[in-house]
Amino acid sequence: MNVKYFIDKVIIITGASSGIGLAAANLFASLNAKVVMAARSVEKLEEIRKDMPDPEKVLCVKTDVTVEEDCKNLIQKTIETFGHIDILVNNAGISMRAKFVDLDLDVIKRLMDTNFWGTVYCTKYALPYLLESKGSVVGVISTAGYLGLPGRTGYSASKFAIRGFLDTLRVEHRYDGLHVMVFAPGFTASNIRSKALLADGTPQGMTPRDEKKMMTAERVAQRLAYGLRFRKNEMLLTPVGKITKFFTFAMPNFSEWCEYKLMAKEPESPIKKK
Repeated sequence: MNVKYFIDKVIIITGASSGIGLAAANLFASLNAKVVMAARSVEKLEEIRKDMPDPEKVLCVKTDVTVEEDCKNLIQKTIETFGHIDILVNNAGISMRAKFVDLDLDVIKRLMDTNFWGTVYCTKYALPYLLESKGSVVGVISTAGYLGLPGRTGYSASKFAIRGFLDTLRVEHRYDGLHVMVFAPGFTASNIRSKALLADGTPQGMTPRDEKKMMTAERVAQRLAYGLRFRKNEMLLTPVGKITKFFTFAMPNFSEWCEYKLMAKEPESPIKKK
């Protein structure tokens, strides 16, 4: 990959204080891009910024993506500071773990507000500048955006919605030079599972999976850069993700059976083993 591609590119990353967002911010900063880091804790972002190769090329903006005005402000601050936008990475997101029958509906609303509406708000306000630069907009989804994961109704719904939104946006701007990428990492070693919401909306505080066996956030960031460099429409990073997508369309009943068995094996899974 030609790393010169990212020199002085203005790249906005939401959810940049941890996980994939943080790894991506560090990677793009090392490639001499101008990085805009967005998260709810601007204090944490500023601490991270100090250790980056060129802090003067990094902008930190306090952003709660569930708040439309925050997303609008994020774009405005970026334009005021750097003058244009080349890439928007909609990465901010939360997860959940509970059967729908037991679920407080506010949990689904919180997931849709963060995952889906956060993507919509940021994309809406960045779009005129991305069209001008013939830039890229990315939505970070999951294999849960291709097949409904049991115990993850709100999460899957939000990821399906992001994929549908971005796929449609790509078609609408097919001849405008806009690059739209749906990016599905699969299970990644990060803190998203420890912060996943339970049926009553409280964080589960632990991960049900062995994080050591997962792809690292740094590796995911490298694949993200690859997809951006070559303007891919879709990136599924794991063999499981690719197989899941294939069988979802080719053999849906078999795919659902496999998903149920897989998710039922999680420690303290809300799904009963059959």
